[in-house]
Amino acid sequence: MALMLAMEIVLTRFLSINTPHVRIGFGFLPIAVVAIMYGPISGAIVGALADFMGANMFGTAAYFPGFTLTGFLLGATYGVFMYKRAGKMFHIVASVLIVTVAWQLFMDTYWLHIIWGTPYFPLMFPWRLVRTAIMIPTQIILIKAMSHVIEKNQLLRG
Repeated sequence: MALMLAMEIVLTRFLSINTPHVRIGFGFLPIAVVAIMYGPISGAIVGALADFMGANMFGTAAYFPGFTLTGFLLGATYGVFMYKRAGKMFHIVASVLIVTVAWQLFMDTYWLHIIWGTPYFPLMFPWRLVRTAIMIPTQIILIKAMSHVIEKNQLLRG
């Protein structure tokens, strides 16, 4: 889990495309792997710790706990839907839709609205909406591929 935590921080903080309104990257993948292998509690802990540690070690602005809550919910959601059901396409799609739409699009936009005082909907359109449209199929494909690797190599617990 610690290795996945470190990978999430590197993928998110150093290997992402960052703009003022969106971040496009692959930091979701290590959290999804932890959630698939160890369950929703472990996924939630790694998601929250990754945000907290990454923001405090390498953040460019003041730490905001709302994003840590988003990380927690992201890991928990992946775990609830995919733990012990890693390769099931319905569970992958459902978890990705909840994570990208509910948590990353709506909730993260709300956190930015609180931080910057900018109106909510102008923050969402068009960039955050475009990011969501790009990330949904990207996450589904990559999580499906990673699930296959995990199952093939019999890395699942229980």
